[in-house]
Formats: sequence, structure tokens, C-alpha cells
Amino acid sequence: MVQVVDVPSMASWIASAGAEARIAGIADYIESDFTNWKSFDKVPRLAAHSRDGVIELMPASDGELYGFKYVNGHPVNPSRGLQTVVAFGMLSDVATGYPLLISEMTLLTALRTAATSALAARYLARADATRMALIGCGSQSEFQALGFRALLGINALTLWDTDPAALIKAEANLTRLGFEVRIAIDAADAVAEADIVTTCTADKTLATILLDEHVRPGMHINAIGGDCPGKTELDPHILQRARIVVEFEPQTRIEGEIQHLPAEQSVTELWHIIRAEAPGRVSDEEITVFDSVGFAIEDFAALRYVRDTLAAAEAGELDLLAAPADPKDLYSLVAASVSTPA
Repeated sequence: MVQVVDVPSMASWIASAGAEARIAGIADYIESDFTNWKSFDKVPRLAAHSRDGVIELMPASDGELYGFKYVNGHPVNPSRGLQTVVAFGMLSDVATGYPLLISEMTLLTALRTAATSALAARYLARADATRMALIGCGSQSEFQALGFRALLGINALTLWDTDPAALIKAEANLTRLGFEVRIAIDAADAVAEADIVTTCTADKTLATILLDEHVRPGMHINAIGGDCPGKTELDPHILQRARIVVEFEPQTRIEGEIQHLPAEQSVTELWHIIRAEAPGRVSDEEITVFDSVGFAIEDFAALRYVRDTLAAAEAGELDLLAAPADPKDLYSLVAASVSTPA
């Protein structure tokens, strides 16, 4: 039998400790797995692009466990009454190849994205940062805010989105969660007083939602919306004067903000900073950009955390594994249903 975490079970698991605690726990697991980066089999995610979006598989293994996530990104989906992103994942035992856990990962990906963002900011943002601007107030916005409060103590937010309904939704949810919220009149106004800027829009385009002239010395930019070829959010001039940190450079060169930069422009992978092989923020004036597209080790860590903290009552079971009495006699499971010729 394989443990199964469906959407109600995931929601119950999150509620049992609270979203902030779950994000912080996932961040700890990501930090641990990034510390062990060299032990992982790693590849850029496998993507199937279409006119309306992308479907991706994201595998990773540390030699003991194997994990993968199936995830889509379809910006047109909300107009159809559907989520932009849905996902599920699996964790398996490498020694036997048997699945151990199957989980929904739409909610879990929101938690792990927030955990990764806040973890990177803990190394890259100024220690005295107090206000974050959220540009893009869709499904990720509340989770990002909770993550930054959990790991950095950020409680003051400025919101901006071109969709008034998204702004109203985010303001209501975040105010209810105890954040100090200000609604901006445009992107420039949103970042005017911000120490940290999170950009998270969904359109699959080469957009520029944050201009170079808006970025002040000392700002940390958490760029999480550019996550496939042909989709960006930042003025390229920002990247030319900022220190850029990524998750897995071969993947980010394809999908991230850096996809159009020359190969010789250097970037730093986050695991080097976590392992103290490269510095985090080096001065209060430095501009830092976390060009995050999401990477499979983060999902692997999130699935491990779920498995390790899941109460028996919060998971179901699925009879997914054929188990004949004789392992070499798989046919025995169907023999009774097969008619014998007369």
C-alpha cells in the first residue's frame, strides 16, 4: 500500500501546524538538501510546451529516495475557472523502486515556493529589511507573505496588480492574517518604500513589470514569475547591475530572467551560499536578485517533510503495487478472470 495525501488531507496537514510553521519546516528541509547538493542526481526539468502553457516533470534523487513532480503552468486557466498551476508528486524508495508516498502538490508547491523564496532572502536581503512589495497578487501572494514573515519577520506589505479583483482578494486575506497592507497605484509606487520586492505574475510573455529606475541600492528582488522560455518580468538593466543568485544554472539559463543574458555573465547557485562556499549579501548597498524558477530538489525536500511529519490520520492508502504470492507469477493475479478455451 502507498500513502496518499489528497487535497483535503494536505489542507488538514497544513492547518494542524499552521501555514507559517509548515513553510518554515519545508525551508529547513530545503536548506538541508541544498547542503547535500552534491549527493543528488540533477537534471533540468522536462517540459512540453504548447500554445496555452507548459507541462513539466521534475525529478531528483539523493541515492536513497527518488522524487518527482508533475506540474503545469497555464496562464489562461483562470479565465476557464481553473488554476494556473496544478501539481502532484511521488516519493519512492531507491533500493526497491517501490513508491512510498503520492501527494497533491498544488498546495504543497505554494508552500515550498514561499519557503525557497524566504530561505534565499535570509541570505540575500538586508538584515534591517521591514517592508516587502508584492507585484502580482494571484495564488502565490499570501504564501509568499507568510513565508517572509515566518523566516524574516516581514509584516509590512505593499501590493500591486493590474487585476483589481486580485488586489481586493489579496488585501482581504493578508489583512485578516494580521499584515500591515498598503495598496499601491502602480509598480513604481509599490516599490518606493520596499526593501524586498517579490515579482510573481502569470502571463507567458517577455514582460517588464519592474524597471531599472525603480530599483534602489540595497534592494533584494525575489523574481519568481519568470519560469519558462519566453517569460520574464525584469528590466534587463537590473540584471546588469545586480548580483544574481539562481537554483540550478542549466535550468535557469533556459527559463529564468537570465535566459537572454550572455553566458559569460556569472551567476551564483544558492547551494554555494548555503554551504558557505560563496558569500551572501556583501554590503547594504548591494542589489541582489534571486532568479527563482523552482527546482526539483525543493519538491523532493517538501515531499520528505510531508512524509516525516504526516500523522496516520492525515493520509489515505492506495493499493497501487501488484503483490502476487510468487513475485515471478504476476499472471496469478488475473488467472481467475481469464476464460479457458473449450
